[in-house]
Amino acid sequence: MALSKLSGDEQGIILGQLCNTLEPRLAMYCSSASTELRALLPPAVRQQLRDDHEVATALCVKMGMRSCKELREVRWVQWQDKGLSADDLATLGTLGSVLPALEYLILCERSGSAGPDGVLRLAEGLTAGALPAVTLLGIYSMHVGDAGASALAAALDRGALPRLKNLVLINAAIGDAALVALAPALRRHPALAHIFLTDNPFGDEGLAALVAPPPPAGALPLPTEGLKKLKELDLRCTQVTDAGCAALAAALDSGVLPALQTLKLCGIPASAAAIDAVSEALARSSAAATASAERAAMAESAAPESEAAAPAGASGSC
Repeated sequence: MALSKLSGDEQGIILGQLCNTLEPRLAMYCSSASTELRALLPPAVRQQLRDDHEVATALCVKMGMRSCKELREVRWVQWQDKGLSADDLATLGTLGSVLPALEYLILCERSGSAGPDGVLRLAEGLTAGALPAVTLLGIYSMHVGDAGASALAAALDRGALPRLKNLVLINAAIGDAALVALAPALRRHPALAHIFLTDNPFGDEGLAALVAPPPPAGALPLPTEGLKKLKELDLRCTQVTDAGCAALAAALDSGVLPALQTLKLCGIPASAAAIDAVSEALARSSAAATASAERAAMAESAAPESEAAAPAGASGSC
């Protein structure tokens, strides 16, 4: 089919596949072979692709990689104290759509070279479907803050990081406002199994937004999304007090965190009694989840026996 017969959106999809910043030669070759593709890739677009490739190449070299091909094919990126700048992180964000193999992305920059906007610019560059295979995102000792948390929430809500299971935001300047902004997007990401928020200044308000305890009697019900698969929650060295622990215990008793197995609360200002109450609620929640799983397994095993015992031609309908 001639490209001219395709809609503008369809042509845009083709163009997007061709314009791979890490492998620009494909676009150049195709535009040389096809008049219609050449029309989709005018000189200004081709020059921008070359410029973007040069920037991506410089980032790869700075991070110790031999070429853009290595970044394109890598499964694990762990960049620690490489002097990452906000511009570097912005570049990495724009590359999210052309990193199909990447599964683990871990960034640590204790020098402060990324500044207050580095993570913000990374998140802003993540388009729908970006980082499609990443299951672990780790950000250590880099400023996220309110704006970065809001940008990360927006990235998740537009479909970036669709397979994310493990989120690590350690020493990332996540206060109450930041976690309140991020929490709804996390709760709309039900595959999350591990959340590490160690060494951040949020307290009870941020925690309540994350665990979302049930509303008072008579209030509207909670939305169906939630952290139903969350197995581990690390809240060490945060500012959670007795009130936050009480909200967390209530959430556990209400069943909104049915899969939670590990909860870390060391180094918080809450009293020992409040922390013990959370531990007891976690034990009750785990016991209830185990009992529920056992009942489901028994029902499933009994179903074939019931079907086998039914007379020929019988059905379960009335």
